Amino acid sequence: MTTTDFLGYCLNIGLALIAFAIVVGFIRLWWGPTLSDRVVALDMMTSAIIGFCGLFAVRAQVEGYLDIAVALALVSFVSVVSLARYAERLARRSDNDD
Repeated sequence: MTTTDFLGYCLNIGLALIAFAIVVGFIRLWWGPTLSDRVVALDMMTSAIIGFCGLFAVRAQVEGYLDIAVALALVSFVSVVSLARYAERLARRSDNDD
């Protein structure tokens, strides 16, 4: 087995495991009983997709996928912060209603 073959096997296994993590995150996003569970699942899925883009960039030897990963990381950060602020405001409203 050469180094190239070993790298190919590792990349394929890594991509498969990240795809599995995305599926598990989607299930948690769908069934999550609370908003916080859904926010954490969404953040985990975007992190897994960023990792997928990185591994796929190495496998395909195309640097453009790394740019996509960086852009997705920036958008993910803004969206998770926005959802966290929304959840905090909902919690404050429910505390004031009681």
